Amino acid sequence: MTPKFLPLCLLLALLASPACAQKVPVIEKTLSNGMRLLLLPRHDEPTVAGGWVAHVGSANERPGITGIAHLFEHMMFKGTPTLGTKDYKKDVEIINEQERVRDLMRLEESVMRTMWRRGEIADLQNPDTWTPRFKELQAQFKKLVDAQREILVKNEFDRIYTSNGGSQMNAYTSQDVTVYFTTVPANKLELWMWMESGRLLAPVFREFYAERDVVFEERRMRTESTPTGRIEEAFWAMFWESHPYSWPVVGWPSDIPAISKKQADEFYALYYAPQNLTTVLVGDFDPDKATALAEKYLGRIPHGKEAAPDVVTLEIKQPAEKRLNGEADTNPQVDIMWHTPAFGHKDTYALQVLAQILSTRTGRLYKGLVLGSKVATEAYAQQHSMRWASLFNVGGEVTDGKTPADLEAGLLAEIEKIKTTEVPAEELQKVKNNFAAGEYRKLSNNHAIMQALLRYDGLGHWQEINEAGPKLQAVSAADVKRVAETYLTKDNRNVASIVRKAGKSASEDPDLAGLSPQQLPVVRQFLGRLAAEKNVEQLKTQLKQMEEQSAKADPKNQQFMNILKKKTAERIAELEKK
Repeated sequence: MTPKFLPLCLLLALLASPACAQKVPVIEKTLSNGMRLLLLPRHDEPTVAGGWVAHVGSANERPGITGIAHLFEHMMFKGTPTLGTKDYKKDVEIINEQERVRDLMRLEESVMRTMWRRGEIADLQNPDTWTPRFKELQAQFKKLVDAQREILVKNEFDRIYTSNGGSQMNAYTSQDVTVYFTTVPANKLELWMWMESGRLLAPVFREFYAERDVVFEERRMRTESTPTGRIEEAFWAMFWESHPYSWPVVGWPSDIPAISKKQADEFYALYYAPQNLTTVLVGDFDPDKATALAEKYLGRIPHGKEAAPDVVTLEIKQPAEKRLNGEADTNPQVDIMWHTPAFGHKDTYALQVLAQILSTRTGRLYKGLVLGSKVATEAYAQQHSMRWASLFNVGGEVTDGKTPADLEAGLLAEIEKIKTTEVPAEELQKVKNNFAAGEYRKLSNNHAIMQALLRYDGLGHWQEINEAGPKLQAVSAADVKRVAETYLTKDNRNVASIVRKAGKSASEDPDLAGLSPQQLPVVRQFLGRLAAEKNVEQLKTQLKQMEEQSAKADPKNQQFMNILKKKTAERIAELEKK
């Protein structure tokens, strides 16, 4: 018997009735300066989830400044003339003097790069190899940094929000977008407008070079210090032949230390102009009053002098299969990727359905390779849709006694089954039901809806929040078979095979034992970010949020949540000890 409390619309959705697709009644506005607003009044709770997306990511960079989009994710929290400093006049004087010294340091860096090319310097990152002049300038710069720290007010942006009931303040950078968001009480919407417009109107990039070093350390912790980080990065770069997706979001190690504040200022003026931004508000507010507030505060940001350019370098067609073989201190793994069309292409919906057929504990990969042939301890599949180009991905971890070749053969065999035989109607319907239920859950609270709108708008089409569901429900078994035949071909295939280094044993954290194949990569990514985080107060806020979420979580996700909480608490303790 169906529980009486289950919403009728969800019941119908689970029966795959497109007629009951949940519509999100978004109100779209454009401010006088060109900034777009997406407003969704919801009066279920007295909060407003507010965020904005800058339509810029790593794909908008160029060699020499890779990582700059991600750097801005950090810099936008540094404050304004009135936030973040005890003495703005002195702050500006120090920043200007820092730039003078940095200009001299860049000249000396050019000299050292020449010495490196000639073999006179082995490692540009090693202070022991620096020239005496560079060391002298470095010492001068450090004194300026120390002087600035004396007048800084750390984390003031976060403190103001938190003291006014705000929560979930964060940001992220991807290949396509940079997103900023928080949740505030409904009666603090004007505060949110003032805060967000302030950092867009007059941001002060204080501690620029110190934060640049933080990003460099974040890269080291995520990539160089993980067993497979460099291999995964190399595989990603190999996959993209011509597209700027080829470089990492966090940037190349030689580029991050070379980014200048002048380059950052130019980047900001181009990509953070209001016509390149979209603000999203979801929650308890009157749309007319919210629009008026947005015009008052966000509307005062001057229109940009020029439009941000599109990414024009397209990915060229891959001529043949590419392979990468690596060794790492980890369990053997296989990762296979194929090129697929960009976000919003009609075939991406069938590819999403295909990924769901293969993935999850009830999917074909788990049943066939983990439970059946037992060549894998975990297996996954996903359609990773991005703005300019996308990829389809399958992979897994190899069972002891088996080889990457065994797992690769198993993965490809499951793909071939899709190509040769249409998916049975019952299996296809089950996947569609899962999509419908997932869409319902995704649209059940202010924060989740805001995140979906920010992501979809960043990818170029916020209306996808209403259109994706019906399009997924319309996918046929013939569509699934066709996209597998079209895109999952040998010539379009890229394979990464990782074996354990000789003499090395598996180094998996025992805390991760028992996690599902879907949870493991999420936790591993989380641990990489956690290792790079140095803000104790931010971590404490995140831990509190996790505890709140854990209390409401599905019992089957409790182990997952407990691991996140435990690792966050351990990181807090580690930082406090230091």
